Amino acid sequence: MALITYLTTIRFGDGVLAELAEDLVALGVTRPLVVTDRGVAAAGLLDRVFAAMPTGAARIVFDRVPSNPTEEAALEALAVFRQERCDGLVAIGGGSPIDLAKAVSILATHPEPLARYAAIDGGIPLVTASVAPVIAIPTTSGTGSEVGRAALMNLSDGRKVGLISPHLIPKRAICDPSLTHGLPPFLTAATGMDALSHCIETFLSPRFNPPADAIALDGAGRIMRNLEQAVANGADAEARSELMMGALQGGMCFQKGLGGVHGLSHALGSLKEPSLHHGTLNAVLLPPVLAFNAASAPDKYRRLAVAMGLPPDADLAAAIRDLNARIGLPASLGALKVPTSVVDDMAAKAERDHSTPTNPRPIAAADYAAIMRESIAA
Repeated sequence: MALITYLTTIRFGDGVLAELAEDLVALGVTRPLVVTDRGVAAAGLLDRVFAAMPTGAARIVFDRVPSNPTEEAALEALAVFRQERCDGLVAIGGGSPIDLAKAVSILATHPEPLARYAAIDGGIPLVTASVAPVIAIPTTSGTGSEVGRAALMNLSDGRKVGLISPHLIPKRAICDPSLTHGLPPFLTAATGMDALSHCIETFLSPRFNPPADAIALDGAGRIMRNLEQAVANGADAEARSELMMGALQGGMCFQKGLGGVHGLSHALGSLKEPSLHHGTLNAVLLPPVLAFNAASAPDKYRRLAVAMGLPPDADLAAAIRDLNARIGLPASLGALKVPTSVVDDMAAKAERDHSTPTNPRPIAAADYAAIMRESIAA
């Protein structure tokens, strides 16, 4: 077991879920609301969570988190939090339960509506240290939300926005790779590509942060070396551990900002129909955005290629396309049934997204629209 303090306190290793009680005591949380989704509950992981809690702890659960977390679901969870007199949150699952728990942590101590805390609306300084404490337990190796300062939420006004603040970084992260062993191959692939997109985009961000760059490169290498094996054999403990560390490292670098992949996937993730999985979107969008950005950061592309075990002059966009094909992910927005009728609206939303300013090459609505049209037609 490794105990790491970087941004927050992280327990990492098979079996560390058993130490949850220590973190609850350290944070002074006696009545946590456990936030999760129906899939995690059906997999029996809640029993493991409650077995790790202090003896006699109340079993208070909100398990109705949708795949793209919504303001409406956050308000439902908030009502349970208040009714049960909870004093903290334990989020277990992928990025959706963790992000929703962060939204509840704001609303538990800050006035509504949630939209006032959106980064693009100037809400970052409105989130204070008074947020309810969150312990994050990821069950996928993808979002890095367990150490991230953002929560992505679909608001009731139809926008998908980032709630961003250093106060939203969970107070504890419990990263137990054994919790991911039952993840199906497709979700392993999609969440793994989500994590890889984080490492790549944060490294390419023009913001100056060499420590974050080093972490991103190491994370990208771990994911590239282990993702295919984890997809092929979900019980491979070493591959699962390396993937979870790569995802954690991607989340550690969010302070640099992301880029065009996320600008566009955040916009497309606001669609009600088709409902699009975030990691799958990032996998599909990574090759065309890498191609768009290639001329803007040639030295970084070479460093990325080497870190990922590729020749220095490798075509990264082509390498990612090939990887997607090998692990069974779709190749285009057309395969995801994204209609051309949404292109202009999604392009405008992407241009306004908080990830767009840190793309290594200036990218505007017209560029996003061209990327989408080409991918829909593919």
